Amino acid sequence: MAALLVERSYIDLKSQVTGNDVFCNVFSADVKYMLSDHCSAKVWSAGYQSYALWDARTRELLKVFNIDGQIENLSVVQDPTVEKEKPQGSFNFFQRSRNAIMGAADAVRRAAVKGGFGDDNRRTEALIATIDGLIWAGCANGLLVQWDENGNRLQDFQYHASAVHCFSTFGSQIWVGYASGTVQVLDLSGNLLGGWMAHNSPVIGMAVGAGYIFTLANHGGVRGWSVTSPGPLDSILRSELSGKEFLYTRLEKTKILAGTWNVGQGRATHDSLISWLGSAAADVGIVVVGLQEVEMGAGFLAMSAARETVGLEGSALGQWWLDMIGKTLDEGSTFERIGSRQLAGLLITAWVRNSIRGHVGDVDVAAVPCGFGRAIGNKGAVGLRMRVCGRVMCFVNCHFAAHLEAVKSRNADFDHVYRTMVFSRPANVVNATAGMVPLFLNCFLVWLLNVFVLAYLCSRLQLILSAAAGVSSAVQMLRGANAMSIHSAELMPELSEADLVVFLGDFNYRLDGISYDEARDFVSQRCFDWLRERDQLRVEMKAGYAFQGMREAAIRFPPTYKFERHQAGLAGYDSGEKKRIPAWCDRILFRDSRSALASTCSLDCPVVSSSLEYEACMDVTESDHKPVRCIFSVEIARVDESVRRQEFGEIMACNEKIKRMLEGLYNVPDAIVSTNNIILQNQDTSILRITNKCGNDKALFEIVCEGESTIKEGGQAFDHHPRGSFGFPRWLEVIFCLR
Repeated sequence: MAALLVERSYIDLKSQVTGNDVFCNVFSADVKYMLSDHCSAKVWSAGYQSYALWDARTRELLKVFNIDGQIENLSVVQDPTVEKEKPQGSFNFFQRSRNAIMGAADAVRRAAVKGGFGDDNRRTEALIATIDGLIWAGCANGLLVQWDENGNRLQDFQYHASAVHCFSTFGSQIWVGYASGTVQVLDLSGNLLGGWMAHNSPVIGMAVGAGYIFTLANHGGVRGWSVTSPGPLDSILRSELSGKEFLYTRLEKTKILAGTWNVGQGRATHDSLISWLGSAAADVGIVVVGLQEVEMGAGFLAMSAARETVGLEGSALGQWWLDMIGKTLDEGSTFERIGSRQLAGLLITAWVRNSIRGHVGDVDVAAVPCGFGRAIGNKGAVGLRMRVCGRVMCFVNCHFAAHLEAVKSRNADFDHVYRTMVFSRPANVVNATAGMVPLFLNCFLVWLLNVFVLAYLCSRLQLILSAAAGVSSAVQMLRGANAMSIHSAELMPELSEADLVVFLGDFNYRLDGISYDEARDFVSQRCFDWLRERDQLRVEMKAGYAFQGMREAAIRFPPTYKFERHQAGLAGYDSGEKKRIPAWCDRILFRDSRSALASTCSLDCPVVSSSLEYEACMDVTESDHKPVRCIFSVEIARVDESVRRQEFGEIMACNEKIKRMLEGLYNVPDAIVSTNNIILQNQDTSILRITNKCGNDKALFEIVCEGESTIKEGGQAFDHHPRGSFGFPRWLEVIFCLR
């Protein structure tokens, strides 16, 4: 019965759409955050781009305003019309079709903005009320905005470029958690008191308890920070713990096998996979494989773009490769596949040995197209990120621009991949567009059928690719708007923050200043040192134009491109009409935590890697490229948390300076309360005065109005009415006097 009464007595603020000449239609999908201001008896509801302010007593909507504090005008804005173009042949038709698809995607994107996300990096990500009655909002670009109780924007602060994910308050302090893993502490005036790297992944939640602020990272890690932070206590703890670092540091060693192969739309035999991966994986803990040109062709590229639109990826041939490599590695009994990502012809996947599976987690993937105006996946990269013993490792499989003279294009491809690869993809991007994408896809498929018919009649490959580029551009608008806005707000690319980065793939760098016959002669004589002087990649790396800060093991194998299929030995180099000059197109480069090669593995330099084996499998003939593999020996420094906690506890219990500081926290400032008994009758005015006589410390107090009661002569209360969250009663006024 009680539950039924509660169900019937709810307050529907959404139905209250009038008040103070304000009119608004607030959709439930728009509301992402809500808080109650107990001081002024107001309720705040917020979306990413706007706020609504309600009176909790009268249940009226007071105002609706945007993130700039301006009253919102919710008039409907018509979509811009598409400029008409004069017909100029079949190619112009494809250009118009491409524009139409992009226009449709833009309409879906703008509609999705109203449903929950947008490309505006100023959108609201967190909301909290502080003890002084003010409201603080955190934005995706790191901006902190202060509002008063009436929804007036007071001031804003910018102390970090990463997105704000969460808030917490304790006394006169405001704690802010960022997507970069940073935590900052502010006072009520917005002054920055301090900040530090709390986690190596986004901070998604905070809670107060037992003298600590606990922070939650998105990988599940929880850490507690003293409420006195930042302060002298932190300096003492840091110094003491650093002196005992050797007690809780553990060094782990593993081997990683990285392999790359441009398969040229072919399939490999079991013997070829054994030669490439099976024999080398006997004593490694992690296997990462990157394939290029799994499938190609204009039709496949266009359909791949369509599948990406609805969050689908992969292909039948891609799955065949996953199954065959898994069989080669004895997947299930020896290895477990932990993740994969396919973008058109690019495929990356990783396996972990069962014995170390418990030390590997937080797996995520990413993709960056580079072909046809950064829109199509015939060129580009797919990445896979994992956490091994608490350290972040990223593997990126690339296929860059082809042809001898396209050096600058290859450099630009690398730069684009390195700067824009984003592994974190918020779920609200997919959810916000879930209802609109199927309609968009159906329209696209009908359009695509007409495209192929006309392209077949015209026999123009470029038309299909142009159409596919339009589709993929739309895909990027639909799936990448939020991720890219987050990335633009970051100071550093995600790849730069990893402890180990491995780039592998068909980079397509060639040999300069040498003829086909000269190259063949040097290869037959195994004079690789002279050929390496002509290697474009080596020249570009030395000049600092590509793969900055990365290194490669010594190349002691012949150039891996281009070969006639099914011809063994060095005699299999391209002997056709074009006679492409042999080149080391297929490469594996890496970067670890070291700033200098002489550095040893420690908590300050947590990942140290070296190459044990770097070679090509020249006996594999199913493609015009040879597969390449590299085995890394990786040393990882990690913290033994149980030992560290034990050392932390001993320091807290035994250090005299810390003990004195903690005792000082329990001192109550000298304060005077004028009375402890207030009697209200005959509309008289009574004053309760709380005075802080201490000139050094702040006195924090809390006024809690649990409800109203009538007191009998004997002092017993009856007729109690709890007030809930309706704020202070109208007969109570709180005034702060600062002297």
